[in-house]
This record gives sequence, C-alpha cells and structure tokens, in this order.
Amino acid sequence: MNNIAGILNEKLLKQVFDQEVDPSKQLEQYRYIAQFYAHIENAIAVLSDLKNNKSYIYAGGLAKTLGISDHNVEIDSIWEDAIFNLIHPDDLIKKHMLELQYFHFLKHVPLTERHNYHVISKIRMYNHENQYSWISHRMYYVRNSPNGSIWLALCLYNFAHFSENTEAYQGCIVNSVTGQIIQSENQESNNLLSKREIEILRLIKLGKRSKEIAHVLSISINTVNRHRQNILEKLRVTNSIAACRIASSLNLL
Repeated sequence: MNNIAGILNEKLLKQVFDQEVDPSKQLEQYRYIAQFYAHIENAIAVLSDLKNNKSYIYAGGLAKTLGISDHNVEIDSIWEDAIFNLIHPDDLIKKHMLELQYFHFLKHVPLTERHNYHVISKIRMYNHENQYSWISHRMYYVRNSPNGSIWLALCLYNFAHFSENTEAYQGCIVNSVTGQIIQSENQESNNLLSKREIEILRLIKLGKRSKEIAHVLSISINTVNRHRQNILEKLRVTNSIAACRIASSLNLL
C-alpha cells in the first residue's frame, strides 16, 4: 500500500460511526444498486462498507475484458486489490490522492448535499492482452452514518471514451447537479497537517535545520522536533524528503 493509500485507509476506517437504523436493510439496498449498475453498464461495481472493512464486487462484462474474475465476490477489505493490481502504478497513486482530497472536501459539504458530488478519474488498466486500456473510474460516497461519517462507497469501472487527451491521467470532483468541475489540483487537504506543521515543513523544504526553524518561528528546538515527528507519522513516511514530496503532491506546500 503506497503512502497516500495508507493515509486514506486510516482516514476512512478510523471514523467514528453511529448506530444505523436497520443497517442490514440499508446495506442490502445498496448492494442491489451496485449489482444493477454492473449489469446495466457492463461495469465492475464495488460497494465498500467502511464501518466493517468489507467490500462487495459485482462483475459486469468489463471484468472478462480485463482478465479478472467474472463472479460476484465479497472480500474482507475496502481495497479491491485484484482490481488495483491492474492499474498503472502512477495512476493508482493519483487516483488515491484525488479520493483523499474528495474525503476532505466532503467534510465541508452539508450532509444533505453530499450526494451531489462524485469523483471521476481516467486511468490505465491492463486488459487480458497485457495492454493498457483507458478506463473511467467513478466513486460515490452513497451513504453517511447519522453523525456524518462516511459509511458506504460505490466505485464503478467502465471504458473511457471521447477524451481529447489520452496521454495522461485525468481526475476531478464533479457536482452532478450543477455540472461544476472541481479540478483535483485546486483541492486542499490542509486539515491533514496543522498550520504549524505546514510552516515547519515548508522551512524543511528550504533546507532549514531544526535549530534554524526554532529561531525563525520563535519556538524551542524540542517543539520543532516534536512537530517533525508528528509530520512523519501523519504522512506515514520515515524521512523529511519523503514528507516534503507527499505534502507537495497533496498541495499542502
């Protein structure tokens, strides 16, 4: 699991969930919806239960083209590795990055309006001929817990068509009511790190040492070092160079 996926995994699974009203009935309803999409669109549909870390995969005709199981399966994970393993590594990281930004974005959207938004990405996936095909990936957070935590996520994989640029990954957040497109590079994940941690990381990127950072910010060197350790833990990296790279990719710096 790459660093971005690891951060996203923690954000999704460590949410606090309220008790649902008849959760089994609600889950069954959304499982039916996922299966219907797989059938009507020949898509691969994945319904992920974030509360119980479980996914339900429904295989439309696309599954056979991609050379993966054409049977409906249940897995004890929110990560459909059999599908992820077919995605170009660069596109997989960008896909997860956009989904992390989407998660933070929705936290500032009223519960009654969250269903208006979804993520769409154009990614490269291996097919049964060991060649890359362009695939459209859409993700919807379709059900919230009563306290606002995101409970159910629906992913749909289809062939991508009518794109002007077939040379690179593309991704954005879409408002399906207004047609507004929110480009991924304009999304902020600033609540991943505190304001002070971002200040320190910017100075680290400029090559400043802890003693110099302490002087610039008028704080103790022990405070600087504590913030540095917190940054590494939050970004799931082992050194400052990697922290700067991940933070830059998330538009934090």
